[in-house]
Amino acid sequence: MRNYWIELERVLFTQDDDLLAEAAKRQREGIPFRGVIYAHQLRVSIGICIRDLEIIAKAGEPEDLINRVQFLPL
Repeated sequence: MRNYWIELERVLFTQDDDLLAEAAKRQREGIPFRGVIYAHQLRVSIGICIRDLEIIAKAGEPEDLINRVQFLPL
């Protein structure tokens, strides 16, 4: 199975706990990934997510998130 997560070279934004668990597993096992930005569905509004995603996009580079999980809100 192809690993599109790596091939697309994109940081992923998610509210999915399963993807958060997959990122944690990759961190533990030393499996590289491009980065995950996570916000809990019931604790962070869409407006806050958009604001914080814009800050992340403008203030940094995708490489800053390699093998990292960034939690929102900032």
